[in-house]
Amino acid sequence: MKYIVNLCRILVGVLFIISGFIKLNDPLGFSYKLQEYFGADVLNLPFLEPYALGISVFVVVFEVVLGVFLLIGYKPKFTVWSLLGMIVFFTFLTFYSAYFDKVKDCGCFGDALKLTPWESFTKDVILLVLILIIFLGIKHIKPIFGKLGLTITALLSFVACLWFGYHVLMHLPSIDFRAYKIGNNIQEGMSTPEDAAKPVLEYTWIFNVNGEEQKITTNGSYPNVEGGEYVGLDGDPKVIDEGYIPPIQDFSIESLEEDLTQEFLEKENLIIVAMYAIDKAEEEGLLKLKNFTDNAIRNGYNVIGLTSSGEDAKAYLKDTYDLNFDSYLCDEKAIKTVVRSNPGIVMLNKGTVTDKSHWNDIEDIELTELPNAIPKLNFELKRQLDSVLVEDQRYRANSTMETWGKQMAIDSTNALLIKDIIEAHGYPGKSLVGEPTNTAAWYVIQHSNMIEDYLPAIKDAAKSGELPKRLAAMMEDRHLMYKGEPQIYGTQGSSYGYNSDNPLSLIWPIADFENVNKRRQEVGFDTTIEEYSKQLYGDDFEFKNYTIEEVNKIKESFKQ
Repeated sequence: MKYIVNLCRILVGVLFIISGFIKLNDPLGFSYKLQEYFGADVLNLPFLEPYALGISVFVVVFEVVLGVFLLIGYKPKFTVWSLLGMIVFFTFLTFYSAYFDKVKDCGCFGDALKLTPWESFTKDVILLVLILIIFLGIKHIKPIFGKLGLTITALLSFVACLWFGYHVLMHLPSIDFRAYKIGNNIQEGMSTPEDAAKPVLEYTWIFNVNGEEQKITTNGSYPNVEGGEYVGLDGDPKVIDEGYIPPIQDFSIESLEEDLTQEFLEKENLIIVAMYAIDKAEEEGLLKLKNFTDNAIRNGYNVIGLTSSGEDAKAYLKDTYDLNFDSYLCDEKAIKTVVRSNPGIVMLNKGTVTDKSHWNDIEDIELTELPNAIPKLNFELKRQLDSVLVEDQRYRANSTMETWGKQMAIDSTNALLIKDIIEAHGYPGKSLVGEPTNTAAWYVIQHSNMIEDYLPAIKDAAKSGELPKRLAAMMEDRHLMYKGEPQIYGTQGSSYGYNSDNPLSLIWPIADFENVNKRRQEVGFDTTIEEYSKQLYGDDFEFKNYTIEEVNKIKESFKQ
């Protein structure tokens, strides 16, 4: 009996230390699991949810300490009674969870080892048996040190657990067992391999055979029942084996209009500021975001926020803390899994996690100056021009007589603003406001009567790389068209006779037509004039290079 008791003592002690340490490495994650248990669907103890973190730390520290106490033989009665009480409680909890199918993963080993509810219950039953053996043979548990040695070892284990728990809460888990750990690729974690195990389902079919109901169970294939009339299925299919489940399932980056997950996961040097709930974010952490994210944007990084909070909360965050990045939507549970900090920083390169940081450690993140860095980025001017860019297109795409008047009023206001900005800063190009904000002033001028005044500045900006050359080409073509002269790049078209039976659309005359596609290519257009004309007027459009005289005659014909 003595040897059996001591063998059980070693097994239980080691298992409690390992299980407790894994959870102590991530007490925040274990607190999220406790919140699931306290929820209305499980134990219905919602009043305990605010205290989940404190309970989490107490439980995991106690679990590790009890394991140490058992191994060294410190206070055997207290230790064994505590172990018995703890395992009885958790055996009941895992049985309740498994039987009623409430919590899919008990969290016994954190994210290091996922157990199904029934596997967790089986593990607890085995532990219960081992602890009962120890309980019955408690007289065989002898201390391995003297009284002073036992006290010092016990105290050191307790202090070490408290320190480690505090350390990982103030930073991040020392060992990351989650699917979002550094080095993992999120797209790969979301995908299912071609050779992955498929789900196994069991279907129960009901047939009427000779007036009697007959049930037949298959794996999904339609049964062949001679002389039977099909009645229906007996309930939903039963899941026998779920098959392969990707480790990442709920991660997304969404706006109100569209899913942008793949777009952002393809980006290089992406920084995500993760906040599962903005109203629960640490104030001290939020105050650190401004300086860090502004430096990151100036150094050429793409910066976005990711939260489950609504539009009002996102707007409040951006305005209150003067942040220069936009936030997108993601499932709260997924964000909590990505980084154990609110706010927390995650750095990605084409979907691969390259770094993660708690808000306490933001100052330690090294930001490299990337090739597309904008050291002189003027955030205030950028914000102003981003608003202009939105307003310039407010009613333009789907305008009516009523909304067109509103758009004209907006254009007039924007034109005055752009005039002041150019007088103060010169053309607000890429090195001053970044991309695509550097196009804002161009759009306003292109939609105004100021082209002649600012075309030289636009051409200079394009020549110096502050603005795409194709935009300068479009403005030059429009200027020439307004003057009644042939254009150079073929970007401008006209339509006549809107109210007639035979309206006509055409590409404005092009000078030196033989070389127009070469010129288009040189300034960055990726279509020929023939392809562009069909994009503009439809696939049935037949391109013709008119002369100025021919266009003037067409104008006159529609006036008659």
